[in-house]
Amino acid sequence: MSQENVWQPLAAQLRADSIRCTTAAGSGHPTSGMSAADLMAVLQASYLKYDFANPKKPNNDHLIFSKGHACPVLYAMYKAAGAMTDEELLSLRKFGSIWEGHPTPLIPYVDAATGSLGQGLPIGVGVAIAGKHIEKLPYKVWVVLGDSEMAEGSIYEALELAAHYELNNLIAILDCNRLGQRGETALGWDTQKYAARAEAFGWKAIVINGHDLNAIDAAYAEASAADKPVLIVAKTEKGHGVSFTANKDGWHGKAMKPEEAEKALAELGNPAHNLIVKPALPEDLQPAPLSPNAEFVIPDYKIGDGIAVRQAYGDALKALGASRGDVFAVDAEVSNSTYAEFFKKAYPERFFEMYIAEQAMVSVAQGIAVSGKIAFASTFAAFFARAFDQIRMAAVSRATLHLAGSHAGVSIGADGPSQMALEDLAMMRSVFGSAVLYPSDGVSTAHLVKEMADRSGISYIRTTREKTPILYTADDSFPIGGSKVLRHHEADCATIIGAGITLHEGLKAADALALEGIHVRVIDLYSVKPVDSHAIITAAEKTGHLVVVEDHWVEGGIGDAVLAALADAVAVKPKYSHLAIREMPRSGEPDELLDAYGISAKHIIEAVKAGIA
Repeated sequence: MSQENVWQPLAAQLRADSIRCTTAAGSGHPTSGMSAADLMAVLQASYLKYDFANPKKPNNDHLIFSKGHACPVLYAMYKAAGAMTDEELLSLRKFGSIWEGHPTPLIPYVDAATGSLGQGLPIGVGVAIAGKHIEKLPYKVWVVLGDSEMAEGSIYEALELAAHYELNNLIAILDCNRLGQRGETALGWDTQKYAARAEAFGWKAIVINGHDLNAIDAAYAEASAADKPVLIVAKTEKGHGVSFTANKDGWHGKAMKPEEAEKALAELGNPAHNLIVKPALPEDLQPAPLSPNAEFVIPDYKIGDGIAVRQAYGDALKALGASRGDVFAVDAEVSNSTYAEFFKKAYPERFFEMYIAEQAMVSVAQGIAVSGKIAFASTFAAFFARAFDQIRMAAVSRATLHLAGSHAGVSIGADGPSQMALEDLAMMRSVFGSAVLYPSDGVSTAHLVKEMADRSGISYIRTTREKTPILYTADDSFPIGGSKVLRHHEADCATIIGAGITLHEGLKAADALALEGIHVRVIDLYSVKPVDSHAIITAAEKTGHLVVVEDHWVEGGIGDAVLAALADAVAVKPKYSHLAIREMPRSGEPDELLDAYGISAKHIIEAVKAGIA
């Protein structure tokens, strides 16, 4: 059977299987898959190049369903390719099945978890950047979009970046079926407006009837030969092919009952369920070679020298780039403040500017990591808040991402509260499987950046703006999950626990108290998650009073991490003092603000003495 002759029966089978699996599940989105079935049939039979027997083959095309709720048709494609069984298809949404209600990389053919709309396209931009600019392979990145998600700002960030990086290997297919969850979308079937928007960003736009198989074929051929990213705007009907669902409202996220499914399948001609259409295999090509690896050399800092942790991050990232050719970096137009510019100047071919587009920055970093690269993303810590959904979804994707947030806390000074990131520790601690790191000097920063690069999952490092003295030597070690005890005495009556700027305030306080004959332990809790429970419990047992001081809101940060550690030791009930930000800060000088909001050495001394009284 020729490719052209297989399109129609394959499309019918994709529709039928979208119905069958959702009816078996009792839930799901059959009609969202039915609208895309013709588009996917032509893609699978004639354009997609993918080796299902080797999903990690470097030159495989990538197919990303940004409209993840339409996964029934994606899974139906896998079945039609011989990559899953009918029994597996009918396990959709069942506990224990990898064929979940939205796709995740538990499925070996899925690059990224989707379902939170607006994220598939920017992830696709990252994958396409890796293909064109890093691996230098000719694979295509196909992204299937829903029209509802075209309202998401992250889509437009992706449109801009794809044009900027001239990603002619990126083809987005907009399944414009007019109907969203609760009715018509903002633009309905105004396909020309979608096209005009894409063209305004520098894309090529092709408008077609998404149920005309020949028009789909012609559009894919044109898109494959384009010299810029392409948006194919396909006018479709939600629930196409079945009279009682085609272009009918009220079917979003609704599975057919068995009797409805039987009627629908009859209208489709009761397609056979055993048609196998395997995509063409890609050329067997390998990625461009990476820079050779070398020994990681800790930047040369001397104890007592003053250096900002954010600058040390830049030094460490550059040193990491020298030691590992698989390290890449993105930044949101603040690399001269995050100091990612050190890496940019040393390895310009491995740095990608994301401009002020933090949501896309996180997604692009995730896309680059799809190919196994190590991706670091940096911006002001406060601005990661707008990309929290991308970070959350990266965890669902089991992605490995390394995030660096600078300018955290009131210690940044006169910029004011909009820039102060007093929520970031709580935010990042809440991410599944994350590591949250908060170094206090340049040496610990350098070690922790290297530790991050060797770690799977989401890692976040908080970097302070102000210069702080070097406390450690290059021979010290900083395992994730550890801590450092910097002051201790047999007569310790309290333990000061801090990180970043507040550790230095704690050391000032400890030294001043020692002059009065009052001894305290000081712990550098550089790993906020996972936290060093053993060190905290031991300190509580030995000293009886914990004074936690942090440049963060009282909720969700170091204090909560310490209390969670103590919860595991029910027999230990120390006194507990928590110095944190408790009112909305104002602009001012760093020292002035630390004192005004209760986290300076003076306040730590008062807390220790209050525990003695």
